[in-house]
Formats: sequence, C-alpha cells, structure tokens
Amino acid sequence: MPELPDIAAYVVAMEPLVMGRALERVRLGNPFLLRTLEPPLASAEGCVVSGLRRIGKRIAIGVEGDIWLVLHLMIAGRLHWRPPRPKLGGRQNLAAFDFAHGSLTLTEAGTKRRASLHVVRGEEGLHSLDPGGIDVLTADLAAFGEALTFENHTLKRALTDPRTFSGIGNAYSDEILHAARLSPIAQTRKLTAEEIARLHTATRETLTRWLDRLRAEARQKFPEKVTAFREGMAVHGRYGQPCPRCGEKVLRIRYADNETDYCARCQTGGKVLADRGLSRLLGKDWPRTLEELEALKRR
Repeated sequence: MPELPDIAAYVVAMEPLVMGRALERVRLGNPFLLRTLEPPLASAEGCVVSGLRRIGKRIAIGVEGDIWLVLHLMIAGRLHWRPPRPKLGGRQNLAAFDFAHGSLTLTEAGTKRRASLHVVRGEEGLHSLDPGGIDVLTADLAAFGEALTFENHTLKRALTDPRTFSGIGNAYSDEILHAARLSPIAQTRKLTAEEIARLHTATRETLTRWLDRLRAEARQKFPEKVTAFREGMAVHGRYGQPCPRCGEKVLRIRYADNETDYCARCQTGGKVLADRGLSRLLGKDWPRTLEELEALKRR
C-alpha cells in the first residue's frame, strides 16, 4: 500500500501537471470506485484544480467551489499520467481524470476492488475522511509519546494504526523499527523514555530520508513504479538477506496478506519471533534464538 513518502511523491508529481488546470471530465471504468453521491461527481467537471494535499494515505484533489476528490489507493491502486483521453478498457483501469493536455488514470491490480473515490465538500468533508493520526514529522517528543502510549499495543500495530500515526504502513514501520533497534512486538506501555525518544528520532529520520528521495525522483519523472519493496531498504522485503547493520539474515513474521521483516540480532536480542503458521506446525520445536534457528537449518 502506498504510504506517506509514496503519497507525497504522487502529490509532488501531480502539482505541475494539474494545478491551475481545468478538470474537463472524470470517467469511471468501474462504478463501484465511487463511494459517495453528494456532491455529485459531475460537480467537479469543468472546474480548475486549486489544491492538492495528503490526508493519511489518501490523495485529495481540490477544485473550484471547494469540492474535493479524495482517492484511497489501498494495496494495489496506482496512479499514472497518460496522453489525453486514454481508453479505459480492461478490468484494472478504474478511472481517468481528463485534462486538455493529459489524463491522470487510476489502476488497481488483482481482482479485489478496494480502491475508493470520495467526493466531499469543504474542510468538514475532508475531516470526515481523516482517521485522526498525528503527523509524525511535526509532532514533538511529548506528543509522539502520548499518542504511542495512549493504548497498549505492539509497536508494529501502533505505528501502522492510522488513528495513532498518519501515513505509516507495513513497509516503513519495518524500516523505522529497524532504525530504532526495537522489536515489532514490544508493548508500547513497556517502553522506557529512552526507547520512546529513540523511536521518535528513527521515525522522523526514516520518513524524511525516503520523502526526500522519492520527491526528488518524482520531480524528474511521474512515479509509475510505486512499490513497498525498494532498493535501499534495510529489512522490509529482504527476508533471508543480510542485515546492513550486523550481517545477520533478515527474518519475518507472516500473517494474512502481510509480513513483518526484522533483524533478530539488532532488534530482539537474538530472539526469533514466532511465525503464526510455522510456530503452530513446529510446536515446541520452534526455534527461539538465532542459535536454535541455525541448528534447525543444519538438520
């Protein structure tokens, strides 16, 4: 799922293409993309784009009349810039936002249709779509710590909860936790003041580094290959590869459609975290340390 740095890159790439331009027409390839009826989608057509912003993991396109088109790409949705009025054939093409000089198109891979488009009016409408998480790039240590420990959850869950922190998902939470040298299953209310400060610094530095990189790339070329697995990441998507800090192999916890990648030596004191499926299968034979894991591999 595109996260804060990816959404910010889209916004940067879109600004010179659509700001101050008239949105001539919005075409839907799949009617189920649109999740609202009022104001009508047609009310945005013919209006000049006056604003672009990020709301969590959503992209909001504002036009004259204080109408906002709010896109949530979910896991498989992606944006593209195409020549004017492209065809919307095929199941993956969900929408086209047509301008005189080109079209912003939305595609979604796979068979599940999770991406959405909401049309809302004014700040009140935008606020209704905001999950409420704090902006970690502007929050000071006190605000960060208060949000983090408001409820007791694992660090992985807390970082990816949009009601707690804005825009962080599966990929960048792995990178943040690796940078902070903290376990993804550590409980938020059991962290020391030093660990919270370390996490705050790691969150800001990790996101800023990727924001700067992806925005710079987006200024050169529209981001067509947005992915959760990027060259230069420390652990996310690097299962079995060496940790760039200590050289130990990156491990993972798999659950549902996601996985958490981490370095046991750097983050968990050498403890191998239980993978839900494999730990059930192996039972008491599940390795609990790196040494036991290596011994299991040698059998």
